[in-house]
Amino acid sequence: MGNARTEESVEIVGWGQVLTQLYQHVLTLEFATKQINGNSQFLPNLTLGFRMYNSNFSPRWIYLASMEVLSSWDRFVPNYKCDVERNPVAAIGESDSSVHMATVLCMHKIAQLPYGSAPVVKNENQAAFFQPMFPHGVHQQRGILQLLLHFRWTWIGILSVKSDNGERFVNEMLSTFSHKGICFDFIQNFPIVTFFIQVSSVLDESTKVYKVVMESTANVVVVYGEIQTMIILRVVLQVSEIDEIPKKAKIWIMTAQMDFISAFLHQKWNISFLHGALSFAIHTKEVLGFREFLRTKNPSFGTQDGFIKDFWEQSFNCAFPSSDKDKQSERACTGEEKLETLPASVFEMSMSGLTYSIYNAVYTVAHALQSMQPSSSKQRTMADGGRKNIQNLEAWQLIHFLRSVCFNNTAGDKISFDSNGELIAAFDIINWVTFPNKSFLRVRVGGIDPWAPANKNAMKGQDVPNCQQVQPVSLCNPYCNEGFSKKKKEGEPFCCYDCFSCPEGKISNKKDMDDCSECEKDHYPNQRKDSCIPKNITFLSYEEVLGVISASFALSFTFLTALVFGIFIKHQETPIVKANNRNLTYMLLISLLLSFLCVFLFIGQPHKLMCLLRQPAFGIIFSVAVSCVLAKTIIVVMAFMATKPGSRMRKWVGKSTSSSIVLSCSLIQASICAVWLTTSSPFPAFDMHSVTGKIVLECNEGSVTMFYCVLGFMGFLAIISFCVAFLARTLPDSFNEAKFITFSMLVFCSVWVSFVPTYLSTKGKYLVAVEIFSILASSAGLLGCIFLPKCYIIMVRPELNSRQHLMKRKC
Repeated sequence: MGNARTEESVEIVGWGQVLTQLYQHVLTLEFATKQINGNSQFLPNLTLGFRMYNSNFSPRWIYLASMEVLSSWDRFVPNYKCDVERNPVAAIGESDSSVHMATVLCMHKIAQLPYGSAPVVKNENQAAFFQPMFPHGVHQQRGILQLLLHFRWTWIGILSVKSDNGERFVNEMLSTFSHKGICFDFIQNFPIVTFFIQVSSVLDESTKVYKVVMESTANVVVVYGEIQTMIILRVVLQVSEIDEIPKKAKIWIMTAQMDFISAFLHQKWNISFLHGALSFAIHTKEVLGFREFLRTKNPSFGTQDGFIKDFWEQSFNCAFPSSDKDKQSERACTGEEKLETLPASVFEMSMSGLTYSIYNAVYTVAHALQSMQPSSSKQRTMADGGRKNIQNLEAWQLIHFLRSVCFNNTAGDKISFDSNGELIAAFDIINWVTFPNKSFLRVRVGGIDPWAPANKNAMKGQDVPNCQQVQPVSLCNPYCNEGFSKKKKEGEPFCCYDCFSCPEGKISNKKDMDDCSECEKDHYPNQRKDSCIPKNITFLSYEEVLGVISASFALSFTFLTALVFGIFIKHQETPIVKANNRNLTYMLLISLLLSFLCVFLFIGQPHKLMCLLRQPAFGIIFSVAVSCVLAKTIIVVMAFMATKPGSRMRKWVGKSTSSSIVLSCSLIQASICAVWLTTSSPFPAFDMHSVTGKIVLECNEGSVTMFYCVLGFMGFLAIISFCVAFLARTLPDSFNEAKFITFSMLVFCSVWVSFVPTYLSTKGKYLVAVEIFSILASSAGLLGCIFLPKCYIIMVRPELNSRQHLMKRKC
């Protein structure tokens, strides 16, 4: 292309496969160069032109075209040019084409701008002349990872092209995604498709790939490919129409290197598989004037466009009069057809991501050329000596200027490169919406910010459609529900696991939890083990049945003890009351009365004073009672021994001996309790763990050792009393209490011996109830075994309550 305003011209060479959709690439090159040439302030004295070559996805065609670039227009003589207007300065092509172009063009140091993924070039000399118009792949991989984690798609498959780029993409995904909890069910390569391959071999490979994809339990498939991969994907999916293989809905996640293109034979194929697919694309903006430019395209004005008639016939399914197509089966092309009437599967009116990259590539070359030209002041000083033209600059210098380019394009996007020569650009996340007329709509639903830190490269949602459908899942096995945790399956990927119910005392309140967690101390798991419920505070209260029963028995025995005490006071002058030390009897009855009353220290809400008094009062009162029983037993033995002639025991039989026994035993127990209260006294406390679902408000004993010391001393007194009473049970005395004391001590010891294991195995308020029962049972045993026989004689058999009966001796 020429322009009257210039004396010099350069060319940009473009490679691509001219299918109906890719014809937009040709038009974008034309549109960009016309914009630049139409701006008199931009690249003065220089005209841009371009040539477009059809690669047919074939290395042979690319090599041939590369040689033609270095030849004259009318003859194929490589490295020989006689026309100054043809001066190629840069080549723009997709990734695969760029690798093959480099073999020829890099020898002539012509810069190349691939608009797909950066090609893997092992030759460092060739790599030096590449300036990718595609961001570094790590940003796109992070975006895919963020997308998978956002939707919790942890079980995926991978389809990739069989190339160096595809292998690199898969290896990087395997190493990165596994660390983030993503597992791979399958990794498959697409069959290699060219225009010269046998159809049968393609179908065989496509069938194998299709079976793997459809038999997989992964519902999400990540597709890595280049611009032509969509053709291969459609061929693979079309296999189901031929072999009747069951089809399953899959969510396709496609990389930005791909675009929607199809061959002529695909035009009647269904594209519904794209509905709901997600793809990445170079961030684009609407370029002002591009749609109007497309609307003006017409075969009548495209005399230099070698592709427009073929495109027109394929797109509108018509034939020009001079065409070689079968005119009987085609309608005639008028040339007045409008591009905007074509469905998107044939031609899109808005720039795709790759087309936008081509547009920016043209402007990148133009800005680099602008930087290479001398300044206007220098031009003026050289006006008489001859103007320095761009041919005087070495071709390899352009790559340096390309990498330092920084500008805002006509859409307002900033185009620049980092220190490594990588394009700095954002990604759009596109949701594909298809329609019955084989058209589709690309809906932007988010984006990836490459300027964000690596650990914060999160998706930015935007224009998310209002969809009421249930979000699809892609897992190796269903989620573990609340109340369950995961357990890895042996020999399978870590994404595959079994679900096990949480153990006692733990919950999982979210799906797919790795482990169950414990509730707070004041909460407990519900029956489903998916939430924590606040615990109720509990203690032995007067409002509950157990408390009422305990209080009722305590009051009843207190009343009964008081009644016995009253009977003994009323009949205190009778022989049966005077026998065995009347004062000891009164002291024993008072201690039994207090023991029944101390039960009320164990009922009700515990507080500090109650906890301080409860166990010491119980220990001292029972020690007094048992010591009174012991004193009674010893007095019986001593009295019998004193009746023997010449016995010295008479001086020990008296009130002083019994008082000494009771006082000394009581003081020992009181001393133990005093040490207990001063060192580690009982206190109110909450027991969070003993009873499930309850917080037990209790009196903590402070020192368990001291508590068992109190019980131990009391038991020691009881055992001695039992032993002495057992030995004295056969003494010949009508009012001999030893036999009754033996039974009472047997009951007493039995109760407290069984108390210890029961106390240790009981929890919560029932622990208090066990101690209350022991107090009531042992006290009632003493009261019943010692005093009820005497009350029977006093009230029912008064004739036995006489001195004569007392003086009788049994044979």
